[in-house]
Amino acid sequence: MAWWSAKGRRDRVEIARRHLALLADQNSEAAAHFADDRPDRAVAILLQVRAECEQLFGAHHPATLTVTGNLGVSLVAAGRGAEGVLVIEAAAYERSRVYGPEHPETLTARDALATAYRLAERWEDAIAVSTEVEAARRRVLGPTHPHTLTTRMGAALAIAATGDVRSASALLEDALADAERALGPHDRITIALRAAAAGCLAVGGRTNRAVTMFERAIADSTAVFGPTHPETAALRDDLADVHQPERLGIHRVVPA
Repeated sequence: MAWWSAKGRRDRVEIARRHLALLADQNSEAAAHFADDRPDRAVAILLQVRAECEQLFGAHHPATLTVTGNLGVSLVAAGRGAEGVLVIEAAAYERSRVYGPEHPETLTARDALATAYRLAERWEDAIAVSTEVEAARRRVLGPTHPHTLTTRMGAALAIAATGDVRSASALLEDALADAERALGPHDRITIALRAAAAGCLAVGGRTNRAVTMFERAIADSTAVFGPTHPETAALRDDLADVHQPERLGIHRVVPA
């Protein structure tokens, strides 16, 4: 075989690597827009990135599947709930087909699907998928792994959205206790669980305890991220709404 054949392969690999790095940067840019509450801008970028990934690497490449999942979540956040759910359903199916039903990538996609169902008010579907993902993550990762705890929080919030805030509160406080033991009080997931539990308590009329938990979450978030971080600011907004719990997002409607 001629020497330039190997060089040609190396060149193609290097070109693909550079393309992948560029697309990863664009995906990160979209994530930044999403975090800044600009999901429409994230959608515009991710549509382009997904098209380029499909052209360069194919529909089943891990990069394409990651971008597709991010696109679905961004569509839901942008108020395009029905469209976003379809995209995430397709991504979850493809990951299951490519990686297997209990691969971490598949479980991540299915967890995102459960969240999309919840935000689109398909609560029974959200609970069913969250329950399946939680069981798989408990088997694969254990009950206190961050991914498992995130799924437990999502499942509880789906239950709360149906109106059963008492059951949701109990599940969240159990997950919070596990998170504090396994991750410590200042971990982002622990703080999120404390805030979710506080929100359910507020919806359930247990305002004083909700205030105490929100104040603790704010203190922990301030210690970790600082007083002006968006997550800290969001917690302060939640505390301000504690006497108007319908504004806390425990029951959130995303237009179809």
